[in-house]
Amino acid sequence: MNTYLKLIISIIVCLAVGGISGYLTTSEITTWYATLQKPSFNPPNYLFGPVWTTLYILMAIALWLIWKSDAPEALKNKAMLLFGIQLILNFFWSIIFFSLHQLGFALVEIIAMWIFILLSILAFYPISKTAAFLLIPYLLWVSFASVLNFSIWRLN
Repeated sequence: MNTYLKLIISIIVCLAVGGISGYLTTSEITTWYATLQKPSFNPPNYLFGPVWTTLYILMAIALWLIWKSDAPEALKNKAMLLFGIQLILNFFWSIIFFSLHQLGFALVEIIAMWIFILLSILAFYPISKTAAFLLIPYLLWVSFASVLNFSIWRLN
């Protein structure tokens, strides 16, 4: 498969995960989420869209670097499987938190997501250090989001 087609597919998949989960949960932000008690470090709502879009693009580029690499297929497949698991967890966190209003379950789920992001970074590193480093901002943001999720759960 052409390397540019792999890049386009990677971008579409990652942005679609964010776009679809965002679409499914956006109405809850101005209604249910607005009524929750939040910690003082809760960012303004307008910040989440640009941050997540940037992270999804970085994730897509990282995925592409792995997919197009000359690494052994078994190594690439394991790395891409771990990446796929964290991406699925990413998709469902928004639904669990915003649509189902399950703050505690969302906390457990985001911790699982964090673990699979870390595992993805560790699996990407031997194949492409750049790909691994591109996931670090994502891991940091999900670390912050985990603390935020915990704080909102405790306050509500």
